[in-house]
Amino acid sequence: MAAGAAGGVTMTIGIALPAGVEPTGNAVDTYVELATEAATIGLSSVWFSQRFDADALSLAAVIGNRVPGIAVGTSVVPITPRHPLVVAAQANTASAASHGRFTLGLGLGAPSLLEQGYGVRVERPIRNLREYLAVLDELFECGTVDLVGDTLVARTPRPAALAGATRPSVVVAAMGPQALRVTGELADGTLPYLAGPRALAELIVPTITEAATRAERPAPRVVVALTAVVTDDVAPLRAQLSEQLAFSTSVPSYRTVLDREGVTDPVDLEVVGDEEVLAAAVERYRDAGATELVLTNTAAGGEAARRRTWTAAAQLIRAEGTWTSG
Repeated sequence: MAAGAAGGVTMTIGIALPAGVEPTGNAVDTYVELATEAATIGLSSVWFSQRFDADALSLAAVIGNRVPGIAVGTSVVPITPRHPLVVAAQANTASAASHGRFTLGLGLGAPSLLEQGYGVRVERPIRNLREYLAVLDELFECGTVDLVGDTLVARTPRPAALAGATRPSVVVAAMGPQALRVTGELADGTLPYLAGPRALAELIVPTITEAATRAERPAPRVVVALTAVVTDDVAPLRAQLSEQLAFSTSVPSYRTVLDREGVTDPVDLEVVGDEEVLAAAVERYRDAGATELVLTNTAAGGEAARRRTWTAAAQLIRAEGTWTSG
């Protein structure tokens, strides 16, 4: 069965950059080249991780402006330590630069990374998420905000709307019940990582959908970040990915969804194999309620495997005429 054919559910497939291998030349030029390739072969979207060496929102604005015909997004920008007024301005810039093809992906961030990297600790993360999303909602809707909350203050002394910007879609890397309920109420969807089909079907999709329904919002986007490499060298690559992903078992939000899936080693959720393995995985995630897939670490098996992975994903998109792009 072609992925996306059953149940009338459409799905898009995009890729995350960097794809698992660091650029050797000018990084921004490399990302422009890769995004152009992704658009040319027919992938739906390109997403950028927030790192210490490059800014995801800036990359989304550059790529969105220079590479037509493909959606861009961030996966994800931690809401700490960036104030929502700063993020809103950057999101407006990316929206205008991409002519409306931008999705703002946000996350609470791993507590250990926030403490070690930025020296900050959020005592009430769910309350902070609620207030953060409320500020963004007001800014994107009205161009102004005046909020004094329990965890943040946000006031605009002058209008903050940007000519040419349209309201970006906002998704949150929410996987726990509380974060999912806040996200369903105040955002457009979730962007989970290391969440398998069982965690999606039993926890993530029903929780966020119920919250969105109660808030009288549209059905939420479920944008699943999934490591996928189409290759014949399965065993050595699985060993490599297992070592790279070992850190995730110590992150509470990842540990929760891994336990829900019944998985001890995160590599057991990764898609490593031939084109049929990828197609079967796409079908499983679609059936579990995913509306979009973002393939990560696609270059972990080398350049040939990256190209093979992207081509296979694009062929899956073309195989089902009801699929949409972006």
